[in-house]
Formats: sequence, C-alpha cells, structure tokens
Amino acid sequence: MNRNLWLLTICQGLFLTNNVTFIAINGLVGLSLAPLGWMATLPVMAYVVGGALSTGLVAHTQRRFGRKASFQLGLLVGLASALLCCYAAYSRNFWLLVAATLVAGYYNANAQLYRFAAAELALPAFREKAISLVMAGGLLGAVAGPNLASSTRSMTAVPFAGAYLALAGVALLAMALLAFIDFPPPPPKHASSGGRPLGEIMRQPVFIVAAAAGALGYGVMNLLMAATPIAMQVCGLPFSDVAWVLEWHVIGMFAPGFFTGHLIKRYGTLTVMATGLALNVACVLIALSGVEFRQFLLALFLLGLGWNFLFTGATTLALTAYRPEEKDKAQGALNFCVFAVLAVSSLASGVLVTTQGWALLNLGSLLPLGLTALALGWLGLQQRRLRKA
Repeated sequence: MNRNLWLLTICQGLFLTNNVTFIAINGLVGLSLAPLGWMATLPVMAYVVGGALSTGLVAHTQRRFGRKASFQLGLLVGLASALLCCYAAYSRNFWLLVAATLVAGYYNANAQLYRFAAAELALPAFREKAISLVMAGGLLGAVAGPNLASSTRSMTAVPFAGAYLALAGVALLAMALLAFIDFPPPPPKHASSGGRPLGEIMRQPVFIVAAAAGALGYGVMNLLMAATPIAMQVCGLPFSDVAWVLEWHVIGMFAPGFFTGHLIKRYGTLTVMATGLALNVACVLIALSGVEFRQFLLALFLLGLGWNFLFTGATTLALTAYRPEEKDKAQGALNFCVFAVLAVSSLASGVLVTTQGWALLNLGSLLPLGLTALALGWLGLQQRRLRKA
C-alpha cells in the first residue's frame, strides 16, 4: 500500500459523501418540488442516467488524457452541478434540479473508475486488496454524508440548499487531494485502441456474470436505499432517524473493504459474491417484517454488507475479462451496465414506494436477486467444467 492509494481512498470517501448526501436529500427535495408525488426520485434517477450517458465520453477522456486529467474534469463538473442544484432549490425549479443532477452524472461516471484505478496503483499480487481498500474509503461518506445533510438542512431559508453548497466544497477538497496522486501514464494511442473488439470481450461468461452481478446488485441496493428516506417519512419517522439509518447502511457498504480483498483471495470470488447475495435476501426478509426504526436500520445495514461483497467481487472478477490495452472500453461497458440498471431502479423506487408501498418494493427486489443467483451458479458450472477439461 502506498501514498497514492491512500489519497485515492480519501477521494473515494469524498465521492461517496457526495453520493450519500444526494441520496439523503434529492428524493426529499424532489418530493417537495415535483408536480406529482411519483416523480420524487427523478433527480436521483437523473444522476445515474447522466452517469450512463457519460460512460462513453469518460472512456474517451480517460484514454486520451489519462486518469488524472479525466478525474479532475469530473470533479470540476461535480462542483458546477452542486452549485446548480443549490440554485434550483432556491428558485424552486424541479426540472432545473433534474437537469443539474443529470449533469452531475458525469462526475459519477468518472469517480466510479476509482476502483479500477486502484488496481493500477498496486502490485499485481495486491490488486484485490487495493480495490477493497479504496472501496473502504466510502466509510468517510458513511459518516460525512448523512451528517452533512442533517447539519445543513436548515442552514439557509431553503431546506437542504446549504447541503448543495457544502458539496461544492467537498469537490474542491477532492480536486486538491487528487493533484498529489501520481497515476501511471496513459498507454500509447496505438495500444489503447488495440485489443479485441468490445463485442468479443462482452461475450465471455466471466464478463457477462461480472456485469450482471455488479449491475443487479447495485440496482437492488439503489432501489431500496433511494426509497428509504421517503418510506421512513411516510411512516412518521424523523429525518434524524433517516440520517442514522443511511449512516449505518453506508458503514455496511464500505467497512468490509478492509477485509473483503482478503476474503476473496482466501475463499474465491464467487463464494464471496454468493455470501453478499444471501445478505441481500436477509435484508429483504427483515424489511418485510415491519416498519419500525430497528427494521429499517438492520435491513439497510445488511443491504450495505451484501452490496460490498457483490460489487467488490464483481469488480475483481471483471479484471480477468480484459487485457490492459482493452481496459477503457471494457470498464466503460461495465459502468454503462451498472448505470442503466441504476436508472431503472431509481425511477422504480419512487414509483413503487409512493404508489404501492414499502412491502411490494422489497418483494420486487427478489427478482433481480434471483437472476444474480442464476448467473453465479452458471459461471460456477462453467469454471468447474473448464477445470475438469
């Protein structure tokens, strides 16, 4: 582990501070401004749609200018979009808020590559641990995000406008830290444009399962997390309880980062991913058992743990699906899959929780979890046949 990796870990934490704050407040701000109640999570959806639409552009800038310049550009967009969100809240303009979070998606798409950049900052034998450590940086977001949203809620006359201003400061801090990270230089143009066609890379069983498990696992996490602030408000729980639940959810998401890499090296990627899947099922069962504060708290904590095992495992699995000269297009395709599923889950969370209720939302999440289980089982059989052969 080196200085560059630790600085990138802090940048990941600041990125998650932005994401957790967005999750905590965008649905509630959207609910107060939206023409119709089911539109409440459109600002959340716009954030991930913007990420999906930006994956190709991000892959291009990463390939042309390298990690550092591309990451700095993403933070600059994050700074500008936070200020635009603040103005939208002040002017009570719902569609401007949606547009601002759509633009912020470019920052989201950039920062989602921090985990892949981590593998390049460590020796090959420590790639799993490097990814896991940078993921653990999200603990900063676990503490800072909910507390930032809660402490700045009434900082100005307009609820949560102060939180958006604070996120602009978070982006500036991340830009300063990123300036001290030395990334490997971008490959020569002839190397970065080489390798196999993207279609051939994506047809590999290992790529299919890494993309499916990463996207579906993230989608389920987002489906339930984005709906939680609205569901808790409907159940009459105060925002302080919402912040507490989100804090422990994000702790569950990133605290395992200190040992998930070790578990993957010891027990194997698929075993760790299957454990994450089981934790997500447990989350759903607890959420269905009641709507008291303790059920929300325990369910969301288990949801975070399950996400960590699934997503860290999927990222590690994906590293075996492409060559170094293929990384930009392969990582762009992986992130597009994640963002596409996140967009659907963000819209679905608002629609389902406001029209059908918390229980049906949780029951619906069992479908993508079942598909993930089938994908893991299929790859396990494929690998067993290869070993026998």
